[in-house]
Amino acid sequence: MALLAVLFFITALLYASVGFGGGSTYNALLVLHGADYRLIPSIALICNLIVVAGGGWRFARAGHLKLGPLAPFIIASAPAAWIGGRMPVSETVFIGVLGLALLFSGLRLAFERHHPDAPHDSRPTPPAPALAIGAALGFLAGLTGIGGGIFLAPALYFLRWGGPREIAAACSFFILVNSVFGLTGQLMKLGDLGALTALADYWLVFPAVLLGGQIGSRLGSTRLRPLTVKRLTAVLILYVAARLLYRWVQTAF
Repeated sequence: MALLAVLFFITALLYASVGFGGGSTYNALLVLHGADYRLIPSIALICNLIVVAGGGWRFARAGHLKLGPLAPFIIASAPAAWIGGRMPVSETVFIGVLGLALLFSGLRLAFERHHPDAPHDSRPTPPAPALAIGAALGFLAGLTGIGGGIFLAPALYFLRWGGPREIAAACSFFILVNSVFGLTGQLMKLGDLGALTALADYWLVFPAVLLGGQIGSRLGSTRLRPLTVKRLTAVLILYVAARLLYRWVQTAF
């Protein structure tokens, strides 16, 4: 458990420095550690909440959070995250979806070139695509125990929703909301299965991500070049994704 806590600390530090929670990688580390797959999304979502709460508050305080334009995404994602959290899923499907999500996340971070101070032109997003994207990402977030911000960011860039700092703030708040509703669904499901108390066995990872998240968010805003941190994080994610997908291929085929 001590080694797992150290890995969670490193993950939280890296993700917090680039504005994300790290839910997808927490999931993967728990799978590779041999945790009960039914517990994994709840643990990852709790860690997400711990990491992104501080980042979301800092973005809001700095004036980067645009709640009005973000509202359609949130309105659709919140109930979808709860539904995803309540839905039972097999271990093979869970590992496959998680591995593909990590692969996408790692490739996105590896090739992303947006700079926080780059000029941008934003435009309003029509309600229909905003609701559709929010619902799809919210369901995925609740089902697998990720926040969905790593997928929302490229969608917002494509839609020209706002500048890099505004999109980072939006993703942080999106992760926070989805983690709350997804965790609610997951905990209700664990209660139905009589497995809720088993979460206590993993208590050590929660202070680990709290510490890592605080250090990472401070380093990311002051000392480390964002592009360097993104590349390091991408290497970590792609390595874990390869291990997960290899395991998924072995079990599925």
